[in-house]
Amino acid sequence: MESEPLPISLVCHHVFCPRRAWLEVHGERTDTAQMAHGVAAHEQAHDEATSRRRRLHAVELCSQTLGIVGRCDTVEVDDDGSLTLVEHKATPVRRSARVTDAQRVQLALQALCLREAGHRVRAAEVYFSTLRRRVAVELDSELSDLAHSHVTATRSVLSSLTPPPPLEDDPRCGWCSHVGICLPDEHRQRVPARRIGVADPTGQVLHLSSPGARASLSRGQIKIRAAGQEQVEVPIGHVSGLIAHSNVDLSSALVRELLDRGVTIVWCTWSGRVVGWATGADGPNGDARALQHRLSEPVCLRAARAMIAAKIRNQAALLRRHLSPQREALRSLARQALAAPDASSLLGLEGRAAAIYFPALSDALNPDWARIERRSAHPAHDPVNAALNVAYSLLLADVLRAVVACGLDPHGGVLHSPIRNKPALALDLMEELRAPVADSAVLWAINNGEVRARDFRRDLDAFRMTPRGRRALIAAYERRATAELRHPHFGYRVTWRRAMEVQARLLLALVVGEAPSYRPIELR
Repeated sequence: MESEPLPISLVCHHVFCPRRAWLEVHGERTDTAQMAHGVAAHEQAHDEATSRRRRLHAVELCSQTLGIVGRCDTVEVDDDGSLTLVEHKATPVRRSARVTDAQRVQLALQALCLREAGHRVRAAEVYFSTLRRRVAVELDSELSDLAHSHVTATRSVLSSLTPPPPLEDDPRCGWCSHVGICLPDEHRQRVPARRIGVADPTGQVLHLSSPGARASLSRGQIKIRAAGQEQVEVPIGHVSGLIAHSNVDLSSALVRELLDRGVTIVWCTWSGRVVGWATGADGPNGDARALQHRLSEPVCLRAARAMIAAKIRNQAALLRRHLSPQREALRSLARQALAAPDASSLLGLEGRAAAIYFPALSDALNPDWARIERRSAHPAHDPVNAALNVAYSLLLADVLRAVVACGLDPHGGVLHSPIRNKPALALDLMEELRAPVADSAVLWAINNGEVRARDFRRDLDAFRMTPRGRRALIAAYERRATAELRHPHFGYRVTWRRAMEVQARLLLALVVGEAPSYRPIELR
């Protein structure tokens, strides 16, 4: 079977950075300001309808000899029939009209395609749209040989299941649009010299919690209607995630548009159980999902030890802030977790820690009605457990979104079992985050009076939150998820929600063989 043609754009990415090319071909996409500048700069050049007899736009190219395909922004036809290639580039970061090696190779490959088709290429130029300036590129034999070598090297890199290592102290990382996905310093286990920005700084997670509410799409706005409430409109471009609680209706047009934009949708029950999620079909890192299900038992056990030990240490750290005497017992169990001989022993240590932690957590709650003797998920035997169920479902939804964004399979866990179709990997990853995110949100909401005794109802032996209580707890959770922390390993400030994706990408590095171990988040 013939190999698939190689896009010229991927060769250019390889010239810039081989790791960037590997990430691109494995479906990693970014939505940054500089990417938007690039799209805007090519808007007219990529519109075939704007072509004229002497100035052609969006010209399709191919070379059977090299096995490459591409598209030239502009081809100018001279009186004698010779061609001038013009590549359009924006300069939102460097702000200088400097032709890069990637741009030179791109023009060289385009010229080779046209010459193979029998055309005479006279010249090549780069048009910097931001500066409105054209810079000539000499198409000599040396550049042609360089272009040939990069085609061969690109094929070699893209055929590997493991990405190339990140660049070492290279200034290119500073203006690369994929730096928040590549995480070059994080994968080298060192403090970055840069700050990691949120992937979508204007994005928000939209919660639909009113029973009977309906959300639909109209002219770029998500319109939400609920009985007895005013209609609410939210720009769809501001939504990075949607969580539907209980009996909420979503129009098919809205679902389709969200999935097309890469926005994950999660559905939860009233009691806080995640019942399903939906995500787009073009997720990244398909090869990694295959590797994920073939991880060896020793690798899974090392990662599971780190996760459970971090969970117990974070429980101890939360209790320390409330002066609980049980924190030392938890630290001892965390040390034992790092040496657990197998998964069964590890789960036993986790259970012993829970038996210590939850009664101590009860002592940190101020109201008399807020008491918890043990963790009871479904059904919840007390109001605090009912609140924890809702908070854990919110956390699971966030972790699911982070896992899916990296292209990993939520079901392929290292400790939890996917029995009954549970999202095992998401449950694994959320362990270290339960105390600092979900438990903290519940403590804050109850102790500050945002969630009160009347926000719960009892059905026989099961407690559930009322709609008002649920909205109050969601608000408290959102404040916690969007609060910033200083990442304990990398030093930069980041929201808890963004930290979830950083941790998911560190887990991805373990899956594809980039990292020998997984480093969880631990409170200090």
